[in-house]
Amino acid sequence: MENFVVSARKYRPETFEQVVGQEHVTTTLKNAIDHNQLAQALLFCGPRGVGKTTCARILAKQINEFDEKTAAGSLNIFELDAASNNSVEDIRNLIDQVRYPPQQGKFKVYIIDEVHMLSNAAFNAFLKTLEEPPSYAIFILATTEKNKVIPTILSRCQIYDFKRIQVNDIVDYLKKVANSEKIKTEEEALHLIAQKADGALRDALSLFDLIATFSSEHQVSYQSTIKNLHILDYDYYFKMTDFLISQNSSQALLLFDQILAQGFDGHNFIVGLSEHFRNLMVCKDAQTISLLQVSESVQNIYKEQAENTSLSFLLSSLNLANQYDLSYKSSKNQRLHIELALLKISHIPDVLTISQSPLTNQQKKKIDYSSGENKLKVNPVEDKSEPSSTQKPVAKTVNPISAPEIKKPQGLKKTPKLTLVTEEPPPYAEKQGTSSETKEPIVDENYSDHNLKDHWKSYAQKIKAQGKDSEFTILNQELSIKEHTIEIKLKNAFQEDILERFKADLLQYLRENLKNNKIKITTHLIPQKESELIYTSQEKFNHLAKKNPHLKTLKDKLGLDTEF
Repeated sequence: MENFVVSARKYRPETFEQVVGQEHVTTTLKNAIDHNQLAQALLFCGPRGVGKTTCARILAKQINEFDEKTAAGSLNIFELDAASNNSVEDIRNLIDQVRYPPQQGKFKVYIIDEVHMLSNAAFNAFLKTLEEPPSYAIFILATTEKNKVIPTILSRCQIYDFKRIQVNDIVDYLKKVANSEKIKTEEEALHLIAQKADGALRDALSLFDLIATFSSEHQVSYQSTIKNLHILDYDYYFKMTDFLISQNSSQALLLFDQILAQGFDGHNFIVGLSEHFRNLMVCKDAQTISLLQVSESVQNIYKEQAENTSLSFLLSSLNLANQYDLSYKSSKNQRLHIELALLKISHIPDVLTISQSPLTNQQKKKIDYSSGENKLKVNPVEDKSEPSSTQKPVAKTVNPISAPEIKKPQGLKKTPKLTLVTEEPPPYAEKQGTSSETKEPIVDENYSDHNLKDHWKSYAQKIKAQGKDSEFTILNQELSIKEHTIEIKLKNAFQEDILERFKADLLQYLRENLKNNKIKITTHLIPQKESELIYTSQEKFNHLAKKNPHLKTLKDKLGLDTEF
């Protein structure tokens, strides 16, 4: 039985042309060799499994013009794993070897992998040799964490940044390996492996070996891939999105229960759902569809669902999913946490429909804009009254994100048109008529202070009848009237905030009943006296002596001391 060699080793590139996804690095290195402009200290940075060590070996082989067999047994190429050889003594041993010129070839190449693991003392011991190496020595340092390499080392090296390998490049390479090994593959399976590898070709090859070994038929199928990698099938996210768009929250919860029953984590599900919404969003624009890194068959399904989903729904859903993703680990009941997210997302179409409904004057007055959130209720009867000439227009604010139009999926029921109302209308709002009534313009007529106070009290009684005690208390504060300005004296800022909530309605009531548009209401906060704080024994005695002067007489006669 022959020894099995994993694909990551068996198909390791032997030339720069075979390196996948790092053309910017390989091109520069080839030109440096051709023009004899290669630096003596190189630093290869980048994620794991993207070809740093491979490129270092290829470079060492090419500058010495070795073939593969010669390079494998050459004494000109030294590799040091800094993760396990990170002491000063290890670096000194390496420096001792640098003093001897190569026995064959032109250069001695020292490849130090995971160089960021060296101790500070080892780095410092290496500085002089790295700055002024012998003409025949070349150092290639490789690291996944450039930020941990001290600046004095970085300044002495020519830095090459390796990037994550694109999904499509990994898929193409896996196809070549599959053809060479005569393994049957499915396009969707290779895309899943490439996405799971997260830009690392070595990880992708390891996963490919795992799934190929799992199958008795020596093939890599989509079903075997999602089973081995424990990945949730695309189909679940498409179904879940259909349920959420159609506001079928019960089926969405049942589907989530089915997902949990299969052993999937709720956190992974909400992250995957966010990714699904993101993929649908990039499908809305032909210019961004290239960002969708899936197979062509799955891409067509994404396009079809994206056409039946509004951009407003996707943006709002992404916002909610991201919030619940961030707060998942701190939740005590994590299942309920995700279920709440699904219920909120399923009600987004209703909120978006409300945001498009034009607000009439009556509805605008019913919304309390003084608080951070508008408390909205659904009222099946739409108020069609025209806005009053004295009211200022109110901008519509809806959270989550609104959009000018919603495209409903075919075959789904339309959401009924909704009207916004809040708890209880202001007392004067009952007097407003419909749009068919014509109102007389307000004429600035004269009125007496007595007449103004009568209407003020009348409004206060209506407030009291509605059980609004705080508002009634404010209306019974002291008033001062100067020309057309009413100044009301309040005790604190809290009362001032309450007044602001119904001030516009009160003004309109007074102006129309007194037929004068110049009436204004201002507030004046009564300064509060600060209470005197008593700390020392002397202060306590003085305080009591003010209330009872005989205490001081008694103290003097008995010769008492206030300090105790």
